[in-house]
Amino acid sequence: MTRWTNWAGTASASPQHVHQPRSAAEIAATVASIAAAGRTVRPWGSGHSFTAIAVADSDALDLRGWTGIERADLETGHVTVRAGTTIKQLNAALDTLGLAMTNLGDIDAQTIAGAISTGTHGTGAHLGGIATQIVALELVLGDGSVVTCSAGERPDLFSAARVGLGALGVITTVTLKCEPSFVLRAQERPEPLEQVLEGFDDFAADNEHFEFYWFPYGKNALVKRNNRCETAEPLSRVRQFVDYEIMENVAFGGLCRTGRLMPRLVPSLNSFASNMLSAREYSDLSHRVFVTARNVRFTETEYAVPRESVHEVLAELRALVPKLRDPVMFPVEVRVAAADDIWLSTAQGRDSAYIAIHQFTGMPYREYFGAFEKIAGAVGGRPHWGKMHDLDAGVLRSRYPHFDDFLRVRKETDPSGVFTNTYLDRVLGPVG
Repeated sequence: MTRWTNWAGTASASPQHVHQPRSAAEIAATVASIAAAGRTVRPWGSGHSFTAIAVADSDALDLRGWTGIERADLETGHVTVRAGTTIKQLNAALDTLGLAMTNLGDIDAQTIAGAISTGTHGTGAHLGGIATQIVALELVLGDGSVVTCSAGERPDLFSAARVGLGALGVITTVTLKCEPSFVLRAQERPEPLEQVLEGFDDFAADNEHFEFYWFPYGKNALVKRNNRCETAEPLSRVRQFVDYEIMENVAFGGLCRTGRLMPRLVPSLNSFASNMLSAREYSDLSHRVFVTARNVRFTETEYAVPRESVHEVLAELRALVPKLRDPVMFPVEVRVAAADDIWLSTAQGRDSAYIAIHQFTGMPYREYFGAFEKIAGAVGGRPHWGKMHDLDAGVLRSRYPHFDDFLRVRKETDPSGVFTNTYLDRVLGPVG
């Protein structure tokens, strides 16, 4: 048996069989064989989800060998990519074609199938998550059959599978709507938190990509604004190394480890980190601006709340932190996204604000995450499918208008529960 652990160390498994297919035909044949034997299977990507969504007790499909671009249409910008391709690999391949994704998150380690299946997103008040950039999918269903879906072909499956949790089938290829490469100007600087909150709606509306990080015991937020421009003026290699490798990873990691050893120092260390934030401005190809190296490990939960509720939720979160038994070392991240029509997307049907809270690995987090879950839940918050939460199907049904539509499609595509596991049984309910 192969021992598997996710990036954060919050989930692990020892499946009896690990399959490493190298083609769509191999994926289909493997799924058909597993189904015929009455076993279950879960697809593996890069293990970057914090939940147990990828845990496989019986069989696992390791898709990391099924990578690369299958075809690209430079006129339409439609690019078909294999499911195991990481976003980092995809960005490099798109570069050679003169293309780019319209919007991305700040981590590129995920496979494209894993990223869309869990609802990975970036930030932008007029933009959706990565799944909104999909124009077609190819999947292997629970009986081993291969189907394609798009807005015009099997539209219900398309509405469900774009954020499908791996519950409907194994994605083999994803066709994305890309655009010509573009340059972003990044403006990053510390600003007083009160000022950021007061201008939140205007900042979100006036910038293509807006987000901020707030250290829970500090008075400043690190505000990031990314907007398109014509000319690339990247940071020097020395500045990149100092700012990102030394300050954001090595130095911050050292502060975190100190806080883990001496929790009473955490508020002071956190405040110090807030005061040490520095400003920088540069421009570069879009994916080089979107993506940031994240080498300090942590646990995370994130909720999408109605955009109009963000101030209420943040006010309660700010009041919560000083009352916790265990202090919080990591910052809070706040982003925005436009409403979409994907059934289990966290932004389905409403403009959303995303509030992500973190804790350094090895430090207590359950009280903090549980209390935040209640705060976000009071305004109908929806948890990120790949980040930690305790909700079950009974609660989630009330937060997603198309929840039962998704279950109907699940029953059609996987009536025997070939793709289920304990996590999916909790958040979706048992098949049938």
